[in-house]
Amino acid sequence: MSEHVVIVGAGPAGLAAAEQALRAGARVTVLDQADAPGGQYHRMLPEAYAARHPDRVQHGWAEFDRRRRVLAHPRCRWWPGTTVWALDRTESGNPRLHLLRGQVDGSGRERLTLEPDALLLATGAHDRTLPFPGWELPGVYTAGAAQALAKGERVAIGRRVLVAGAGPFLLPVAESLLGAGAEVVAVLEANPLRTVRKGWSARPWRLAAHAGKAGELARYAVTLARHRVPYRLGRAVIEARGADSVREVVTAKVRPDWSVISGTERTYEVDAVCVGHGFVPQPELAVAAGCVLDDGFVRVDGEQRTTVDGVLAAGEITGIGGAITAAAEGAVAGCVAAGGNPDRSLLRARDRARTFAERLATAHPIGEAWPTWLRDDTIVCRCEETTYGELTRAADDPARPGSHALKLGTRAGLGPCQGRICGPTVSELLGGVERHHRPIAQPIRLGELATPARTEPKETPA
Repeated sequence: MSEHVVIVGAGPAGLAAAEQALRAGARVTVLDQADAPGGQYHRMLPEAYAARHPDRVQHGWAEFDRRRRVLAHPRCRWWPGTTVWALDRTESGNPRLHLLRGQVDGSGRERLTLEPDALLLATGAHDRTLPFPGWELPGVYTAGAAQALAKGERVAIGRRVLVAGAGPFLLPVAESLLGAGAEVVAVLEANPLRTVRKGWSARPWRLAAHAGKAGELARYAVTLARHRVPYRLGRAVIEARGADSVREVVTAKVRPDWSVISGTERTYEVDAVCVGHGFVPQPELAVAAGCVLDDGFVRVDGEQRTTVDGVLAAGEITGIGGAITAAAEGAVAGCVAAGGNPDRSLLRARDRARTFAERLATAHPIGEAWPTWLRDDTIVCRCEETTYGELTRAADDPARPGSHALKLGTRAGLGPCQGRICGPTVSELLGGVERHHRPIAQPIRLGELATPARTEPKETPA
């Protein structure tokens, strides 16, 4: 049995992993940059709001409430506001985490190291937003940011909001915005009906295992109908316009490959738009640990072990599948990390959840023709203001062979976000740019780097 398991990430995967590791007898430390557990899915209002009915703005309240109690277990340490800025290995081969504890934008953060017996990465994913002309304007939000403000602060990003992109995540975003008082003018799914129907109708008898999702979908449909919000398939945002902020957006019908059908453009007057085209994993720590990636996701075996001894992974960094899939993978990983053998029920639950994730990917893919939305002056990397034209010209320049030269020549992906936002887009536009290992996975101040680290003693709370 692993005596001490460290879990990075307190979303559905991390919390489920902590629960199973504790059941197996391990001592657990759960780390997360956020101040509260739960991740995006279980985001809730701050306690200072004193909400009378937090369950009304909280997905899966009963499940979240149960897992929140896991963090109060006597063998569990919960460290919010903790950033893992680097990861290496000890002389004995165990993973070693370099941490900063304290607010990311605050001063006086404590620097220390942890050397667990097993490390479980559940770092999740963030929104993917495909660029389009005007997407850098104030008032254009990612779907996740819009939902975070609505669920976590009860703040609507605007009075008139358009929700667009791909995937079922658009529905809870629209619901959250309506609950925060915004007028949602429409919800636009870029994939046409036949694509969505093909993904969800294949082998329909297997949908019985996901009956809860059907009820959730029905609730969203009722909410949109009550507020008279149209839901359109096969239509995407192709431009945002405005001087100092977005004032209108241009949408158009698109083909299954997302190429624009000329003459179908329609303009909406809005003061905000939120767009989300699925999610991309956050595998920086897995890359630092030396884990092998497959198409950007961490490769794991049937028990959630990565290719590196002592390191496991679960949740969206192994494949985008939603909260239920993440939790099911986390449960298996937590049991294995603690030295246990996952029983058949855990493995079956994980495999059933993965079938849902496969349907999700089939029903809501990214159309390969989306770059046809772009103009020569469309900004692709917002940090460095690198345009689509600059990228394509650099790619055709024989003096800049290779991805490293392209990055240095265009600065794409080298700004403050370090490619977290534009990375997948740049890679796709340039035909594949590999992800490099960075010794420093998260920003750290020079003063913090110069401060000696305190080594956490091997003994953990009893």
